[in-house]
Amino acid sequence: MNKRSEKPAKLICRNVWKVYGTNPRAFFDQGSGDVKDTKGKIAEIRGTGSIAAAANVSFEVHEGEIFVIMGLSGSGKSTMVRCLSRLVEPTVGEVYLDGTDLLKASKSELIEIRRHKMGMVFQGFGLLPHLSVLENVAFPLKIQKIDEKERFARAREMIELVGLRGRENAIPNQLSGGQQQRVGIARSLAVRPDVWFLDEPFSALDPLIRRQMQDEFVRLQTMLHKTIVFITHDFLEALKIADRIAIMKDGEVVQIGTPTEIVLNPATRYVAEFTEDVPLVRVITCGSIMEPATLGLDTSRAVDPTTTLETLLPSFSDRQSPVAIVRDGAVVGMVTAIGALQALAQNEAKVLKQ
Repeated sequence: MNKRSEKPAKLICRNVWKVYGTNPRAFFDQGSGDVKDTKGKIAEIRGTGSIAAAANVSFEVHEGEIFVIMGLSGSGKSTMVRCLSRLVEPTVGEVYLDGTDLLKASKSELIEIRRHKMGMVFQGFGLLPHLSVLENVAFPLKIQKIDEKERFARAREMIELVGLRGRENAIPNQLSGGQQQRVGIARSLAVRPDVWFLDEPFSALDPLIRRQMQDEFVRLQTMLHKTIVFITHDFLEALKIADRIAIMKDGEVVQIGTPTEIVLNPATRYVAEFTEDVPLVRVITCGSIMEPATLGLDTSRAVDPTTTLETLLPSFSDRQSPVAIVRDGAVVGMVTAIGALQALAQNEAKVLKQ
């Protein structure tokens, strides 16, 4: 199991529905979203001309975890991230942040929660065009009525964190798309959020800049250990950043699991089609194929159990000795070149049969 997923749940979503139409709550007895026949309820809703944009969605996001929600356009993924923050009001269901039911929070309570506990980054950069980079990053702190000296000091800290030191006085139209998105990330981090929502933040960027921003995002997470809900339609992007993935279709979550679990054991044909072009070397981890370690094993090139075969295989190019797998400073197993190749062959055959 991913170590982050062993931590307490930071954000809990239970039986959330978002129905667009006339009197949407009338579809749910006593206001409960816990429906046994979800597909039947979706059909009932559609039969009246209404739309179930999110249908009986439940999941937990653990502290320090990157939880990716993905699906095709219209699957409900962006609706869900907005329901979690109540930018869109769920029809029924429960959403808890640190034990607080967000759907029962008053308007004023919700404003304070958003200001102090949530960071949000969307596909559109949303920068204020007349303000400098420094002023844009400091803006949410100004809303919090933090004094100028402190808010600019924190803003400069965030600007340096995202690699934009020296551009503090630039205005948005003087920046590239990737730099503008970095400003948006810095601004969302300035409030030191407990949970960070990102809705396709890199999808408007050119492919090269997008890959650079993904790398930057991974770097930031290794430093900050935020609890993150990240929306994307790109499985390779999800593969790069996710601890766990929830795949949505027609408003429903059809599978939740680690990238490896979803690629190797897709729950439906829809999920299999999502993952069919993913190279297996990117998802099979050392921990999933390791063997018991032998005595005297060389640990000079040890790797973590989460290391993928894509990263590991070059280690066998100059020598064929086993590679030690180390967790928390202790050797927990090893991977051999033959073992790695056998795992790839076995899983390739398994995927072809699906």
